[in-house]
Amino acid sequence: MKYTRLFIVVAALGFANALVHAQQSIVDTPHNLSAGSIGNIRASFEEQVCIFCHTPHNASPIQPLWNRYLPVAAYSVYASNSLDANPGQPTGASKMCLSCHDGTIAVGSVISRDQIIQMAGGITTLPPGSSNLGTDLSDDHPISFVYDTSLLPNNPTLTDPNLLPPEVALDVNREVQCTTCHDAHDNSFGDFLVRDNTDSALCYTCHQMPITPIPTHNECSSCHQPHTSPSGPYLLIADGVTNTCLTCHNYRLGGGENIQTDIEKFSAHNIDRSLFLANPSDPSHGQVSCTDCHDPHSMMPGSARAPSIHPSLGQVSGVNASGARVPKASAEYEVCFKCHGDNAAITSSYVPRQITQTNTRLEFSPSAISSHPVVGPGQNPDVPSLKPGWSESSVMHCSDCHGSDTSKLAGGAGPNGVHGSNEEPLLIARYETADYTPESASAYALCYTCHWRDGKDGILSDRSFPHSIHLDDNISCSTCHDAHGISSSQGNFVNNSHLINFDTSIVFPDTITGLLKYETLGRFAGQCSVNCHGENHSQKGYAQ
Repeated sequence: MKYTRLFIVVAALGFANALVHAQQSIVDTPHNLSAGSIGNIRASFEEQVCIFCHTPHNASPIQPLWNRYLPVAAYSVYASNSLDANPGQPTGASKMCLSCHDGTIAVGSVISRDQIIQMAGGITTLPPGSSNLGTDLSDDHPISFVYDTSLLPNNPTLTDPNLLPPEVALDVNREVQCTTCHDAHDNSFGDFLVRDNTDSALCYTCHQMPITPIPTHNECSSCHQPHTSPSGPYLLIADGVTNTCLTCHNYRLGGGENIQTDIEKFSAHNIDRSLFLANPSDPSHGQVSCTDCHDPHSMMPGSARAPSIHPSLGQVSGVNASGARVPKASAEYEVCFKCHGDNAAITSSYVPRQITQTNTRLEFSPSAISSHPVVGPGQNPDVPSLKPGWSESSVMHCSDCHGSDTSKLAGGAGPNGVHGSNEEPLLIARYETADYTPESASAYALCYTCHWRDGKDGILSDRSFPHSIHLDDNISCSTCHDAHGISSSQGNFVNNSHLINFDTSIVFPDTITGLLKYETLGRFAGQCSVNCHGENHSQKGYAQ
């Protein structure tokens, strides 16, 4: 009776083991290259399965009983500024995999046979495609680099290599190899992965990225592919960052997700793909990608009160009001100052000004003579035209003025954000700067978003300055006012308060004194020495 029970137990264990072995068998995978395989690549007559990689006798000195010649080609290896490690030429198990997958050695070329094993259909090497990586590995996940704790300080999203699960294994030299992600004998999870990658579980084993409420941003394959990436660095599914984002944020989806419509408008952030391909790491060419403003891994829905950063930008870097780089911006303007600050690629003013300044950080500085209140409240303590919700102590986002003219912020249905607009320069509403523009609610819709046009406190009521006579003479707001501000190093509180910085294509020096200036003489009082529209003002004063 005891023997019978023992037999049953042993038989059951053997059957269970057989089931496990069957599940992991290479026979039913694409790595079965024998004539009996059901795969697309198979031998014409050879029935042995293991022979294409292994032989019990006269094998290569490489373990385990290796039956293939190793490639001798030099590879182009992965390199990007997002990787602190230095991948070298493929080593160890990776070079064994590449003996088939780089396309330089015939699939049927094995050490144990004098003749190359003939493959069905006349196939010699793996056909072009995702499994034939070629000798250019710069568009593939990096391999053959040491993954140790020295990488962690500069890469906080990396898992401590000592905490990796056993199936995600480094080699004896602590290097990442093909076998870290792939098991050549087991295709249980597809693509010979060492573990299930549902919900990017395998990727998250090493890359501990933030989890956002945006489902597609948590699925690595929505934006990345580990092999033969069109982008090369960053392993993106398209040929650049922006085009990768546009695979979802395009015409197909429409509505609030259709960013492509905005970036193709007349005035938009420059996304010239050819510039990216020429030199993706060079900021001097003026090309902008989505990740300059957004961190796709930490983006969140929601809104923010100025000057705080919008959750949709995520944990993106910036430049603060003092000009110092910060790894995680806390204010929206800090993101803008990365390009529109000390390293501004723009070298001339949109409007020719008496005082030229292309560094927007200085224009909005808390020490500025006068400015719109972006970094902090403005200098003017008395602005009677402000609409409800705004006061002299208010601060604002750059995107309160700059953004899509069809956005929700502008009264439309499109996405908010500074992607593009039909109103130049990338404004949410019309703002005419041309001389002889008739005044109307639409001509200066941007100004009238925050400032009353009519009524007792409106711009046309002349409470603070005789605006109406100038506007009736078809002189634009921009003729006298510089919308950003005047830095403390260039202006003064007497001549440049109230955003005064004349458009020199319209306003000329006083023909009597030769002066071109405005002077503040107190609350709602001042005088001008200018020549404009053929009329000369020589220290002409006003007081309300």
